[in-house]
Amino acid sequence: MNNVKVGIWGFGAMGSGMAEMLLKKTGVDIVSICDRNEHRVGKDMFDVLEIEKGDRASVIITADPEEAFKEKSCDVVLLATDSFTRHAFEKIKFIAERKMNVISTAEEMAYPKAQEPELAKEIDKIAKENNITVLGTGINPGFVLDLLILALTGTCETVDHIKAARVNDLSPFGKAVMIEQGVGVTKDEFESGVKDNSIAGHVGFPESIMMITDGIGWNLDKVDETREPIMSTVHRETKYAEVMPGNVAGCRQCGFGYVDGELKIEMEHPQQILPHLEGQETGDYVWIKGNPNINLEIKPEIPGGIGTIAMVVNSIPHVMNAHSGLKTMLDIPVPRAIMSDMRNFIEESSKIVK
Repeated sequence: MNNVKVGIWGFGAMGSGMAEMLLKKTGVDIVSICDRNEHRVGKDMFDVLEIEKGDRASVIITADPEEAFKEKSCDVVLLATDSFTRHAFEKIKFIAERKMNVISTAEEMAYPKAQEPELAKEIDKIAKENNITVLGTGINPGFVLDLLILALTGTCETVDHIKAARVNDLSPFGKAVMIEQGVGVTKDEFESGVKDNSIAGHVGFPESIMMITDGIGWNLDKVDETREPIMSTVHRETKYAEVMPGNVAGCRQCGFGYVDGELKIEMEHPQQILPHLEGQETGDYVWIKGNPNINLEIKPEIPGGIGTIAMVVNSIPHVMNAHSGLKTMLDIPVPRAIMSDMRNFIEESSKIVK
């Protein structure tokens, strides 16, 4: 079997991180990269990453998707450019019509029917017409506040109520996420951004909550959300953001899922850059009320940057083995670390470039 051929669309914090992880794996080659950043276009991937190329072929970054992704030039394209299904749709369609599988980091793509049911149907149709698979995944949504919770319910006879929290550090994420979270703005600017939706906060509560309710068979009535700023009293600075004292360091967001008029799912997600500077510990927490009751605590948090990157990379074989169509984390085996040749995890009958 040939090496798995991977393309990457978007070479910011997540896309470049995926490349670094893939370069440590065997049985897989990065064959193309598309990115519009003028400081990266035209450069060799290895130079941008500051990694020794050795005897590996150069991969020149291009801004032209037509050049990067020709029909069947990749087995799978990792799409790391958007948060919303509507914004990612044309890129997904472009890749799918060139008969290549897609894994997207767009948060809404983790369970797109939650807010974009018609687009989800269209993506599924396009994927099946072209015999490819489309998946959205990441650390959250995609794992901590949905798939992990669902796995825990597998040990329960009954579930009455679910509460979960993810207290995390935003620092590994790129500029787009910082803008979505309102990092660095004033409190007034944050509140205005929430009103006009230019500050989205965490994208994914409706997706996670519906994935859970569908997964265990509850009929979801509605999802409510709240967003409030996390103010900083100290100066904070990362590669992608700077926060002055008195400005916003992140967003505390809550999601509430109602089933038959009753609050059944509660989620809290305060995320900010460099929380330790204010003495804030990070962690992931799940409380399930049922038979039996379950309390899970992971401290510190599962890191969001490498967690998202690993979920995407480790999902590659499962996407290639899956039947064609739009899939979610409910539809594929739980990803696990790939510690040998990636081709060992791929079925001979899978959709691989010959």
